[in-house]
Amino acid sequence: MVDRAWVATRKGLFELRRRTGAWAVERASFVGDPVSMVLPPDARGRMFAALNLGHFGVKMHASDDAGASWREVAAPAFAPQPEGAPGPAWKVAMVWALERSGATLYAGTLPGGLFGSTDGGQSWQLDEALWNRPERPSWNGGGYDVPGIHSISPLADGTVLVGVSCGGAWVTRDAGASWAQTAHGMRAEYMPPEQAFDPEVQDPHAIARCAAQPDVLWCQHHNGIFRSTNGGALWTELHAPLSSFGFAVAAHPVDPQTAWFVPAVKDQCRVPVDRALAVNRTRDGGASFDTLRAGLPQHDCYDLVYRHSLAVADDGCHLLMGSTTGGVWASGDGGDRWAALPARLPPIYAVRFG
Repeated sequence: MVDRAWVATRKGLFELRRRTGAWAVERASFVGDPVSMVLPPDARGRMFAALNLGHFGVKMHASDDAGASWREVAAPAFAPQPEGAPGPAWKVAMVWALERSGATLYAGTLPGGLFGSTDGGQSWQLDEALWNRPERPSWNGGGYDVPGIHSISPLADGTVLVGVSCGGAWVTRDAGASWAQTAHGMRAEYMPPEQAFDPEVQDPHAIARCAAQPDVLWCQHHNGIFRSTNGGALWTELHAPLSSFGFAVAAHPVDPQTAWFVPAVKDQCRVPVDRALAVNRTRDGGASFDTLRAGLPQHDCYDLVYRHSLAVADDGCHLLMGSTTGGVWASGDGGDRWAALPARLPPIYAVRFG
């Protein structure tokens, strides 16, 4: 039964509970502190929250009881930067992604580091094979001053795919020992025509995998929607209504033909198209899209949905969506109809189902 979710915001972490069909705020943690990402509890109740405390740095907290209590654990950190090393400063500015696969935790950071922990967050190790790629110093910031890893998609066989803004997509098939660029087929319209298909300059805003058929991946790119059916080896551009720009994508956990996106106006404007919030859904692999509006604000709406703020539950029916103005909407029928939560939360960075 889908009845718990967590919302990471600029002013705290909020647990949502669903009772008698309606979602409401159950508990708040870290009130007043920016929570950049949350990793929901595993079967034992172990969960993690990443905080970005500005002058006081990046902090990581763990809970052993599904968020009832918290304790500080180690945060990802780089080794001292060698003199003259290229690229941005070797200092974690934010934890942008948190995922797990078995006993391994993964954290993606600004700048573009991938860290792993096999001891429950007591220590973190930088994936040096990716960090030491000769292309890495040429990665650019996509919305931030430095590049970052925002999407991490691990599989049990040691395959891990990451999305980098701006540096394309990278994959390892040997648990991080070696990496290869895997953004081939993506197109960057912001580049000169002769460089548009260069995988190194791509800005994937978010990448999501179909859990039941892991070779199927969906990408909301800075200027388009892309889909891969071969694990990211090649991407095909799709064409959705309203706008090719957006941040969020949610992949159906079982049906490889279904995914959801939230279109917006780019580049400097970044508001809903026609000031009306909508969700685009495809059920045929991107051949066609439905534009879903029922229950969403359709007048004077300026809510932007960040890349981690659209989530689909394991049943493929329940969705949650949070915005930069603190609105949260829930759907129990795959997005056909939405209902707004009465709570007005701080600006939302991430939404995760339990």
